[in-house]
Amino acid sequence: MALDVEALIVAQQAGVWRYLRYLGCDRAQADDITQETFLQVLRHGFEQRGERETAAWLRTVARNCFLMNVRRTRHVQSVEDLDLADKAWEQGQGDAESGEARLRALKQCLESIQGKAKQALEMQFKQHRTGEDIARALGMSHENVRVTLHRAKQALKKCIEGKLGQS
Repeated sequence: MALDVEALIVAQQAGVWRYLRYLGCDRAQADDITQETFLQVLRHGFEQRGERETAAWLRTVARNCFLMNVRRTRHVQSVEDLDLADKAWEQGQGDAESGEARLRALKQCLESIQGKAKQALEMQFKQHRTGEDIARALGMSHENVRVTLHRAKQALKKCIEGKLGQS
């Protein structure tokens, strides 16, 4: 059976991109590495299997491309952290519809976070700033930022689980 690359990209591109963002890529990096992932498919071939197996294989290719990018840019990334991220992704992602529902729930729940907690989350996850940098910017102690972020993430988790009907 010939590989329908266009159908593969349409079906899997968003999931690969979200996975790369989950690993810590900014939007531009995720775009670039997603393209590189599908170029690897074209270069080396691929045997289409079930949707889950295909998604898992593409995540492996994307992870390897990500690690090559990290080595090239000398940006330090713990492999143990990536292993934990992979496990968390596998447990939490499910199928594409589930991922989209989680993303919608996250966007809705982020609206409920206000003040310094929202600023701290944005600085950490959008701007990739350190805890110490966030503390300076918000006029808080590093420990207070850590506690604020922890509480905000717990609130997001509870909100998302509520919206998805989980406990």
